[in-house]
Amino acid sequence: MAKKRQEDPPKGLAPWMATFSDLMNLLLCFFVLLFSMSTVDAEKFAELAASLSSSFSVLPNGASAIGDGMLVSNGVSQLNELAEYVNNMGYEAEEQIQDDAIEEVKQQQLEETEQIAEVIEALAGKNNIDKQLDVDFNGQYVSLTLNGALLFDSGSAEIKEEAKPIMDKVAMILTKYRDHTIEIEGHTDNVPIHTARFQDNNELSSFRALSVFNYLLEVSELDPAILKHSGRGEYVPVADNSTPEGRMRNRRVEIKIYSNLLDN
Repeated sequence: MAKKRQEDPPKGLAPWMATFSDLMNLLLCFFVLLFSMSTVDAEKFAELAASLSSSFSVLPNGASAIGDGMLVSNGVSQLNELAEYVNNMGYEAEEQIQDDAIEEVKQQQLEETEQIAEVIEALAGKNNIDKQLDVDFNGQYVSLTLNGALLFDSGSAEIKEEAKPIMDKVAMILTKYRDHTIEIEGHTDNVPIHTARFQDNNELSSFRALSVFNYLLEVSELDPAILKHSGRGEYVPVADNSTPEGRMRNRRVEIKIYSNLLDN
């Protein structure tokens, strides 16, 4: 059998060498491009960008990557705005959490003082002093108001004998809240006073509050550490001082029972 003739090897480079050569050319072009971009003259680049913008609307307003255009520069700007937005959102969320917590505490305080007011009103009715004792409340305290004319003679800071049974019942009610801060405030109308004992309404209101303070300590087991007293004079009126009825309402003693949830 005749031997098969061996074919001659193909002429030229092997196929893989052509592919490898193309790859090397591409890599060379890529690195040359990177180098040229890193050393490009800023002024020439701006001129090129303006030319492209006017010819092809590729970069509106001749924007560069760092300028005020709509492509990369705006992208960077938007990223900055996004970061600021995220930070602000985090801050606002934290603020909202704090506000919600504060509102929750305020609501709890209001619920506590409302419950105390309801109990005191019931006790006042049971002890027949609901006509002499006005009970009110807010988110900070429950207020027990006694008319000044009921407790004191005009210009005096001595508790009347006929008022002491009422004060005894008030002391009994307050004893139930010995774990709360209790403040006694004396108030007057705006009619000036000047006697041998009291120089003005401030002194009169202060001594009246002190008299109630001392009497409560005398007839109850209240701890002096939880009791406070102050004279407010004519400066916190609850009615119009231009009428006799209004002045009578302003001459008063207020006893405030503060919420335990309030930092005193």
